[in-house]
Order: sequence, then structure tokens, then C-alpha cells
Amino acid sequence: MPAFQDPEIYREILDTLQIGVSVLDLQQKIVFWSEGAERITGYSRMDVLGHSCIDSILLHCNQTSCEMCVEQCPIRAALYDGKPMEGNGFIHHRSGHRAPVRTWAIPLRDKHGSIMGIIQTFEDEFAVTGPDPNDESMRVGGCLDELTGLPNQAMMQSRLREALGTFAELRIPFGIVFLETYELPKFRARYGQEAGSCMLQALARTLRRTLWATDFVGRWSEERFLVILAGCHEHALHAVTERVTKMMASATITWWGQELSLAVAGGVAPAHEGDNVESILERALLSLAADNPSRPATVAQAKSANASSPG
Repeated sequence: MPAFQDPEIYREILDTLQIGVSVLDLQQKIVFWSEGAERITGYSRMDVLGHSCIDSILLHCNQTSCEMCVEQCPIRAALYDGKPMEGNGFIHHRSGHRAPVRTWAIPLRDKHGSIMGIIQTFEDEFAVTGPDPNDESMRVGGCLDELTGLPNQAMMQSRLREALGTFAELRIPFGIVFLETYELPKFRARYGQEAGSCMLQALARTLRRTLWATDFVGRWSEERFLVILAGCHEHALHAVTERVTKMMASATITWWGQELSLAVAGGVAPAHEGDNVESILERALLSLAADNPSRPATVAQAKSANASSPG
């Protein structure tokens, strides 16, 4: 049999693609799952075949919820309209973090033209913020946080000084966001240090994937991350922060059969004329305290917390 008449060659072709490919029947049950889909989502064929696409792999989640799975789901729209549908959203990766994807839902028709299922393709949108966590020179140079792979406080201070210098010279707007996992001590006390570390890693991966490639993300202290938002005007800071905190709060880990998550609070500060590192950080800390009344803290206390090294 000539090679291209063997149907198995087409399965092999699909499996070599870097994009994810899945096929769903009319009941939206998954009947095919490519190696690219395994790579992007973390779910193997054995995990998903025969299951509904919304059982556990939330492929169509938007940035705040899973409403797209109800009214705006590309698969449902393609089944209803009989036309290819494009969408952007997030997957809930098997490891717990959220990652952005671009997806197409294409009706699959039989020889009579009737829809018999849906072909779905999706590709991950890489939003690499800051240094590559796999860059060994950065790690050896002491620029990365050992646990999360994000830039550490020293690296973030250097980047913040650079951003302030550019702002003073060119007036290119930017702002910073402190993100605090204020329930982390209780979480660790209840579930243990290892669970806390796994949760922080899931939060860090979600944070890296949620922002633009021009933004800069790092771990500032034990319970706090810092984001430098390039080209972000003051009026957009709060909207971005709200989106990011919701995405981080939706990150989960599975621990002894339980799905665990952590609440996240955010504090913002746009760059102002005459700012230095201390002044912009101070305003962000005040904003953070205002956003998290359950854990009031003075600026002096917050500065003291910043001096502690993350673990």
C-alpha cells in the first residue's frame, strides 16, 4: 500500500504538529487528542478520551470565568452556525496554572455534508515576561528566585530603576503592581511547606502567562510578587490588576485529593514625575494595604516585610 493511502500516516502527521488538535462528537465528547494537545494542556489521551471538553480541561475559559463554555463557546457556536469559529481564552493546565491559548473550532462533515463533529485546534500564546527561567547564567548570577524561577528582588529593583530612568527621560508611562498571597502562612500551616511551594509555583506560572511579553514579573518577598507594566497608563492599572488577581486566584493544585487555591490581593502605583524606587514602591504598598483590609499593615511594616528573603 502506498504510504499516503495508509490512514495511520495522517495520525502521525497530526501528532507531529506543534499545535493541539482534538476531535469532538456531537455530544462534545473528545474522540481524538493529539500529542500537541497533550503538550499544551498537560492532559494525556487516557485522561480525556470519552470525556466532555468541559469536564476538567477548561479550554474555553476567558480571563475571569468560564462563561464562554455556556454562551460564547466556539465549539457550540460552530455546531450551531456550521461555520469555523475563532476564539482566545485560557486553559486550566493539569499542573494548576492558567495559560493563554488561541483556538479554532471547525465543523467536521460527513460525505453528505451533515455535521458529525467538531475539529478543534489550539496553540499556546507564549507571553514570556522578563528573563528566561531556564537561563542558567541568570540563575548562576543570583538573579532568579530558586523556587519560582522568576527574577528575584534584586533583579526587580534594577529593572525598576531602569524603568524610572526611561520615564524621566522619555515620559513613557508605566506602573507597578504588588500581588500578595496573604493567606500563604495559614495555607502552609494547614497543608505543609511542600504544598505551599507547589502553590507558589502554580501562581508564578499563571502570572508569567497572564501578562504581555513587554511586562516584567518577579518574586519580591515570601508572599509577594512585583509586576512592572510597561506602557501602562494610570487608568488601565486597576483593570489589569483586577484581571491578574482573578487569574491567579483561579490557579489550583491538587493535594491529597483536594483542589486548593489561594486568594490574591493587589496594590498599584503609576509612575509620577520625580519618583524614585522608594516612592513608587511606597505608594504601591499603601494601595496594597487598602485592597486587603483583613491584613492591615503600615508602610513601615510592609517595608520591613520586603527586606525578608523569600523561601
